[in-house]
Amino acid sequence: MVREQYLTTTDESGSLAPITEYFYMIGIYGWRKRCLYLFVLLLLTILVVNFALTIWILRVMWFNTEGMGYLQVNADGLRLEGESDFLFPLYAQEIDSREDSALLVHSSENVTLNARNANGDVTGSVSVGPSQAEGFGQHFNISSDHDENLFYADANGAVVGKGKLRVTGPEGAFFEHSVRTPLVKAVLNKELRLESPTRSLSMDAPKGIHVKALAGNVDVTARFDIQLHSTAGLVILDAESVRLPTLPVGEARTSGDSQGMYNTYEVCVCPSGKFFISRAGVSSTCSERQDC
Repeated sequence: MVREQYLTTTDESGSLAPITEYFYMIGIYGWRKRCLYLFVLLLLTILVVNFALTIWILRVMWFNTEGMGYLQVNADGLRLEGESDFLFPLYAQEIDSREDSALLVHSSENVTLNARNANGDVTGSVSVGPSQAEGFGQHFNISSDHDENLFYADANGAVVGKGKLRVTGPEGAFFEHSVRTPLVKAVLNKELRLESPTRSLSMDAPKGIHVKALAGNVDVTARFDIQLHSTAGLVILDAESVRLPTLPVGEARTSGDSQGMYNTYEVCVCPSGKFFISRAGVSSTCSERQDC
């Protein structure tokens, strides 16, 4: 703003001559000045509110020099105390619990653990859902705290590392294919049953098969025939007594009934326990046809 001021001076002739001087007034006046003050006041109010919110967030989130509340940042990583909720995936190299408590992972839907390679592809996964648990990988291994292999499974098969595999279900164990094991044993004071409801049951061993009942009986039941066959050896029945209680009893034949006599045999026993048959006669023919 420029304001003009006029002054009068007297020259040599004695007459008055006006002199013009200019004064420059610098500043904001009027409504512009009031708007500027209002804007500065608004900025100051926003600054105070932001500072108060910052202090409130720091108090609520428990920020300190070690971390944020129960979340502590140290040289080994992050340490989180208490229960925490994760709304999005969690990426970590290692998750450990405290020494005096267990690690609990809980989800209302499912819990999925994925392992990825350098390219980001999933190489192994374990998923536990409300109704089932699934896992996939190249192999599955369970070890004890002494680094002993308890169970191992891969595409070629499964291996039980301990000395015993115990099945405690009331229905036992069902195998769709063959089972290779050196020993099948029942629980103490329980019966052992090997059964095939609709197909055959076979047991093969290159050096022999032993069936023992130390405190009970061994029962073999079949709908049709039971055959004991040895290709290059003997079938030995070793017991205090061998009984065949349901053998049919033949009728006595007369000396003139030669046709019936040719179709009748008697069972003979050697002193060694060997059985053989001999064609029956009027009297015993075992002594005549000894095959011991």
